[in-house]
Amino acid sequence: MVADTPGIHHVTGIVGDAQEAVDFYAGVLGLRPVIRTVNFEDILQHHLYFGDARGTPGTVFTCFPDPYADTGRVGKPQVDAVAFRVPDGSLPYWRDRLEADGIDAVGPLERFADRFLRLVDPVGTRLELVADSDASDAVAEPWPGSNVPAEAAIRDLYGVSTVSLNPYATASTLETLGFVYDEERDDRVRYRAPGDRAMIVDVRTAVAADTKAERGVSFGREGPGTIHHVAVRVESEEMLYEWRDLFDDRGGDVSRVKDRHFFHSLYVREPGGILFELATETDGVAADPPLDANVLDSTNGRERVHLPLSLPDWFEDDRELIESQLPPLSAPVDKRDQQPGETGGADTDDEEGT
Repeated sequence: MVADTPGIHHVTGIVGDAQEAVDFYAGVLGLRPVIRTVNFEDILQHHLYFGDARGTPGTVFTCFPDPYADTGRVGKPQVDAVAFRVPDGSLPYWRDRLEADGIDAVGPLERFADRFLRLVDPVGTRLELVADSDASDAVAEPWPGSNVPAEAAIRDLYGVSTVSLNPYATASTLETLGFVYDEERDDRVRYRAPGDRAMIVDVRTAVAADTKAERGVSFGREGPGTIHHVAVRVESEEMLYEWRDLFDDRGGDVSRVKDRHFFHSLYVREPGGILFELATETDGVAADPPLDANVLDSTNGRERVHLPLSLPDWFEDDRELIESQLPPLSAPVDKRDQQPGETGGADTDDEEGT
């Protein structure tokens, strides 16, 4: 018998330049660059993981850099925003920090009982920082190398919001996974998992059409600035096979169980169009050796820590080829040290965001 998921494992987005992603998610948001590896479906593409010191499931945001892809478009059926949890009282710090880095931070805003800031990454991925009085009790292990003070640091993922082709089908899938109805307001129904972190999925129903922004969210287009999938936690590989049988018996669009080296997982695209991954719970997915403890080198007149490439055994024979095709990556420097330049962003019709 399948066991309910305790919450989100990780969220994966699509970005543009890989180094820009490292500089933003590690250098600005203060997340640890946990793993530099490859997309297991395309070994000549980076897959970058960011999270707490151990890469604890429920803290991890990952991304596929694709600098040559057309900019994505946020819309149906996608995860349209990712929220991180920060300590209560830290929003003024974050607003000042983001604005000092030239990043527009909208808020504090309120939704349900949440107070949060809204922002976008360099390619337009919609992000939120949610203040939570319980954040100080988080199981996450803050990254000592972060340039964000511990009392304000991101603790873990708070949750995601979705825009679905069929919100009722998406809600049904969430209930199957173990999320329960929590509350609803305006165009948004909140589901909550029974765990201690990364528990929230909001399903936008688009029933409130009082503003232009809420009348007909457009179809999305995958590309930089959009979210590829959201993964939920499963206790074991054996449980994955039980989940696979359940979805398969119901005629679901479900993949085989895959060895992702850092965990095992499967994918299911639910009838509302949202791509979910089910991934096994671990103590952490951090690479060994740590990415932030390697050889110093001089890059553009600055000393930067170069990030090693972590590969599973079955890709080691291709390491030379892979490393010849992927750009080297370095640990972040302060974004304010960078030369100013223009960046693109995901297109959107939703003027008020999520």
